[in-house]
Amino acid sequence: MNIVTCIKQVPDTAAKLQVVDSHVTWGDSPLIVNPWDEYAYEEALLLKEKFGGKATAISMGPETANEALKTCLAVGCDEAYLISDAALKGSDASATAFTLAKAIQKLGEVDLVLLGKQAIDGDTGLTAAMLGRYLGWTVLTQVIKIVEIDPKAKTIKVERFMEEGRQVCSAKIPAVVSVIKGINEPRYPSFMGIRKAAKAAIPKWGIADLGIDPTRVGKTGAFVVWPEIYPMPVKETKVEIIEGASPQEIAAKLADRLIAEKVI
Repeated sequence: MNIVTCIKQVPDTAAKLQVVDSHVTWGDSPLIVNPWDEYAYEEALLLKEKFGGKATAISMGPETANEALKTCLAVGCDEAYLISDAALKGSDASATAFTLAKAIQKLGEVDLVLLGKQAIDGDTGLTAAMLGRYLGWTVLTQVIKIVEIDPKAKTIKVERFMEEGRQVCSAKIPAVVSVIKGINEPRYPSFMGIRKAAKAAIPKWGIADLGIDPTRVGKTGAFVVWPEIYPMPVKETKVEIIEGASPQEIAAKLADRLIAEKVI
């Protein structure tokens, strides 16, 4: 099987985001692989180990995204490709999905594309569905278990996590699958894997390499734009400690204060 994982480089989950001149910045915080995407590349590796074939990681972003791709190589992905071009700046989820679709088509015959359910920075959760639409493939989202794949029959069966329970779906492949936490436990890279990834030269594709019209991506091709970004106003709060000789006295004082403040 030829499996592709789409990953994104994002700020560390502990990063403190700030808005400076209508631009979001996370200062010197480290950049990491989007945590949801870790489950995607782990599932790709598990499927490769079961069925054979190749696991490829691709990412759209600046040059720094090479480090995220090297993480994928370190854990066992066979190949990695970076899509980077100044014309892509300002792309929304649709333009991103369109670009990823072009890259996947350039890779040749692909059986499965895996993504995390969303990125922790944008949090739209739209890319998987849009990617499937541009590729013309089946889309399976919120997947918590890949039950079985029949490479000869070109079919896949999965379990989707829903509020009411789990839904079992069967579909044809190639397919786009977005996965959630619980589908697996992402592995750590080995020392040898890290050394190998550090020496790897990751090919970079621009929009010309993918045959993309510049007006189709970036701010020009985006359906959604952010005209302004501003921080939420800081709320002034204060804490008052209510004391008393007993829990009953404290509770009575608290009730009186809540009534006085018209909370109850």
